[in-house]
Amino acid sequence: MTYQTITVTVHNGIGTLTLNRPEVMNALSSLMRAEMLAAVQELSQSARVLVLTGTGRGFCSGQDLQDAMALGQLDLGRILAEEYEPLLNAIYDCPIPTIAAVNGAAVGAGANLALAADVVIATESASFVQAFTRIGLIPDAGGTYWLPRQIGMARAMGAALFADKINARQAADWGMIYECVADEGFAAHVAARAGTLAQGPTTAYRLVKQALRASPGNDLPAQLALEARLQSKAGATEDFREGVAAFLQKRPARFTGR
Repeated sequence: MTYQTITVTVHNGIGTLTLNRPEVMNALSSLMRAEMLAAVQELSQSARVLVLTGTGRGFCSGQDLQDAMALGQLDLGRILAEEYEPLLNAIYDCPIPTIAAVNGAAVGAGANLALAADVVIATESASFVQAFTRIGLIPDAGGTYWLPRQIGMARAMGAALFADKINARQAADWGMIYECVADEGFAAHVAARAGTLAQGPTTAYRLVKQALRASPGNDLPAQLALEARLQSKAGATEDFREGVAAFLQKRPARFTGR
């Protein structure tokens, strides 16, 4: 499929979706959101891990307000319901592991787009800004969902009200993201992380996501019961048998995702 605002590649099981509007720091236009949704759906079937990143000095500067106004469609509720929600759900519910490789500033909806991924790895020069109140809005694109769960209510409230820039090191310390790594070698580090997941037990990864996401809403007995059900599924896979065989034979496992 040919795209105008993003690029998509698949190599060694790693599907990479790159936001490609560097002239506007990869601001999210209506077309870009549609193309991203199609690409996520495509890569969920053709790759074993999805990496979401940006071209140029920014990851994503958020909603392209000029685009919305030019279309005469500055109905933000409609845009969120019809364009953002399907995209965010596709990333969140993706059956393969997802990595947001934040290569620069992630602002507004761009920050929350990154937080929808399973794992966020940011370069040291990157930053996250809930910039919404600067223009009289509230955090959207999942921001009011992700932030309290990841960094606690006090920090989420401060980040939303003050719209402060949170650098990548602080974001990692707060638990907003998984890793902050040096700019030098960032691409190689992300590739190595993605490669590890691409060679891993795909079904187990999917079940890990299911178990961890159910945990906040379960008490201990319910979570233990869920673990037992999901572990039964994992134990029935070829990857489990291969993992045990590799352990006993003292060799690296060769997982196939089945």
